[in-house]
Amino acid sequence: MQKNNLELSIVIVSSKLNYLGDCLITCYQALKNIPNEIIIVDNASPDKIGTKIKQKFPEVKIIRREVNGGFGENNNMGMRIAKGRYVLLLNDDTKIIDKNIFKEMISWMDNHPKVGLSSCGLVNPDLKNFQGSGGYFPTLLKIIAWMTFIDDIPFLDNLIKPYHPMHPFSFYTNENYYKKNHKQDWVTGAFFFMRKEAMDQAGIFDEKFFLYVEEVELAYRFTKKGWEAWYLPKWKTLHYGMATNGSEKATIMEMQNLKLFYKIHMPKWQLPILKLLLKLGTILRILIYTLLGRINITKIYLKALISI
Repeated sequence: MQKNNLELSIVIVSSKLNYLGDCLITCYQALKNIPNEIIIVDNASPDKIGTKIKQKFPEVKIIRREVNGGFGENNNMGMRIAKGRYVLLLNDDTKIIDKNIFKEMISWMDNHPKVGLSSCGLVNPDLKNFQGSGGYFPTLLKIIAWMTFIDDIPFLDNLIKPYHPMHPFSFYTNENYYKKNHKQDWVTGAFFFMRKEAMDQAGIFDEKFFLYVEEVELAYRFTKKGWEAWYLPKWKTLHYGMATNGSEKATIMEMQNLKLFYKIHMPKWQLPILKLLLKLGTILRILIYTLLGRINITKIYLKALISI
């Protein structure tokens, strides 16, 4: 049997060509001298982008989906066939801007054998401002702090270790938090860098989570297996996304999937408390944003309240 010597497998889910070409060009520039494979999951694109991408990048592996799947389900298809020592889940709306990122992150992970999951710093197109990228597990204490805006109070967030250190519709943008290397509980799915050994132990995404919280849930299983998660902004990737961050869809699905997370992993008595906290926090936001005249945000939380 031929020994596998792949260092890195990159899984990219895409349904549009908008950014994918640039994403792949910058990936291959950073993959020089690194044994690799790139797996594209064509998420039921009407114009079959997989076929078009294959013409320009014949070395990529294409998985064609005829049904539009969720984030976890789509990535699972790539994760199941990935053969690299490390597996990176990468959004298609990213551009690799550090040409040594893969070589150096692999080296860093090799030198930190307890780390099973990591992410780089995600930056806006200005290449200066950092985006929120992960945080800490949503315990009841952290949900209380989130729903009451306590974690928006400067310096208190350092004590509480928020679920979202920089979350949508925040009154306090703690961007400095994302400028330093540190251990945290989970990282965003836009750049989800896994040690395959850890992935094999923890498993792949729970497909009951169609969108949002799925990376929190998987990271939780990494932790239960004894692996650490780290955020490493020494290396940066441009992320055009955030389009749905704070949107109606994101807000509603996150609250729904937090309930699912609690059903799976937390004691039964905590679920009713979670629901109550989410409702109270949502009502508080409706009142505050109405007073501030932010009616567009108020409408989002009105719909979210119905869904809780």
